[in-house]
Amino acid sequence: MRHFLTLKDFTQEEIIEINELAISIKKETKEKVMKKYMPNKTLGMIFEKSSTRTRVSFETGIYQLGGVGLFLSSNDIQLGRGEPISDTSRVISSMVDMIMIRNDSQKELEEFASYSKVPVINGLTDKFHPIQLMADYLTICECGLKNNIIVAYVGDGNNMTHSWLMLAAKLGFELRVATPKGYEVDKKILKDALKIAKKSGAKLIISNDPKSAIKGATVVTTDTWVSMGQEEEKEKRIKDFKGYMVDAKMMKLAHKKAIFLHCLPAYREYEVSTEVFEKYAPNIFAEAENRLHAQKAIMVWLDRKRDEK
Repeated sequence: MRHFLTLKDFTQEEIIEINELAISIKKETKEKVMKKYMPNKTLGMIFEKSSTRTRVSFETGIYQLGGVGLFLSSNDIQLGRGEPISDTSRVISSMVDMIMIRNDSQKELEEFASYSKVPVINGLTDKFHPIQLMADYLTICECGLKNNIIVAYVGDGNNMTHSWLMLAAKLGFELRVATPKGYEVDKKILKDALKIAKKSGAKLIISNDPKSAIKGATVVTTDTWVSMGQEEEKEKRIKDFKGYMVDAKMMKLAHKKAIFLHCLPAYREYEVSTEVFEKYAPNIFAEAENRLHAQKAIMVWLDRKRDEK
């Protein structure tokens, strides 16, 4: 049995295999061929943090695969009232076929998974957002950039940045991360990514210079500067991130065929200008839709691995 907690746990071949499955499942979906890959299977969806894309994509996805999704907020289960994680995991996993969790702690997610009898999927934690990166990689491939990936990530050294580090390290492409001083990526995660990169040939560049990062990049991406739970830091962060907004002037430094991606929600005139967002809106919303297809592939892949002898 396999879990989907961080891309660090997957080989290059497995990531590509899941992506190819996503391409196939998306094609079938567009042709209205809804194959029931997971008939009568139940997906437990635990949300300690609210979400738009994660809930809609997983609930729709499991339904299209022939199963049913069960939404559980922290107000609905004992986990939100002090029950040990181990107890909640053993109970829920005895009643469902797969579990997706969106919470504040990678450590707690991993503890939950260690007691689970069924595959557990990371729907977002403080350290990683791997399902988003699978959707991003699918989008990059659809844009014809599979063999020419040079990613520039401009912004906060957060869970998205960490996930980009892992994807680049595993697949062997070039990633340039530019963050303001004081907002750098987690040192341990960077160390892990650099170790993996030595084997794959990936080039990971960390700096505080967004213009240098974007120059010649084929993919430019960013994320909100003020994530959920950081609202009290908003004014300070806006000041600290001055010069990090991806605007038209900055995008001109990128490759002439570059695309811009954003995991959403996007706050115009903060991390991205309205002009850039609207120009690349087709890519951004294709990326958002790809959450559905990438996550269906992840669920099917995990379900198959569970059944393997």
